Amino acid sequence: MSQGSGILSTRQRRLAWLGFLLAALQAPLSAKLVADESWLFSLCVALMVATVIIADDAARRRPADATSD
Repeated sequence: MSQGSGILSTRQRRLAWLGFLLAALQAPLSAKLVADESWLFSLCVALMVATVIIADDAARRRPADATSD
């Protein structure tokens, strides 16, 4: 049984991981350096990118002949 393909290409997946890491690292740094709560935006972006990566993982692990309900 072969695995299904994900929703992201290999290049997009690498860029998503890079974006996640950069946003996740920026949030605590900007929280320490900036007086307002603008660091929450970086945290939200990191969580949205992580959701896309998790969805791509789920699509890749699904068998290729499986149908979505």
